Amino acid sequence: MPCNLLLTGRPGSGKTTVIQRTLALLHTVRCSGFTTAEIRGRHGRLGFYATTLDGRRIVLAHIGRPGPPRVGAYGVDVAAFEREIVPALDVRRREVELFVVDEIGKMECFSAAFCAAVERLLEDGRPLLGTIALRGPGLIERVRRRPDVELIEVTTTNRATLPAELAKRLRGLIARPERPAIPARPQEEAP
Repeated sequence: MPCNLLLTGRPGSGKTTVIQRTLALLHTVRCSGFTTAEIRGRHGRLGFYATTLDGRRIVLAHIGRPGPPRVGAYGVDVAAFEREIVPALDVRRREVELFVVDEIGKMECFSAAFCAAVERLLEDGRPLLGTIALRGPGLIERVRRRPDVELIEVTTTNRATLPAELAKRLRGLIARPERPAIPARPQEEAP
């Protein structure tokens, strides 16, 4: 059973809300990672925040930020993302039971450090809950094709029930016993 559960769907479908509600149900689980949120102004969306689960927040992208890199109207602050957010995805943090990545998207993939961290998380074996763009080159395409990734589309009909379903599945993945160690071969005695 895949331990990497990635939500996908159209912009505005509620992927980040599903992540946040799932995390609220898993409040006793030791998690690390980040979520994203829109920066809204009087006339609409101005950009995006990225916030670690322990509360560090940056402006990931903004219409007032010069590029490159840019995604549409938004200049992306790769340096701040790598300095403040990517360290929350470090697999060397053995106390973490669940990693959260919201999202594997075009803006985040400008960071080579982020791409490498995601690849390590997918290989780590601990559960990963995240969101991923509907389409995209490079890391996005590779992750979407992995056999150990389950893609779950968020829709208006399932977004209310998904948090409870995901929390139940993730509790099961976190509680599963570790693989037993392979016993060492007995050493042959010297004559």
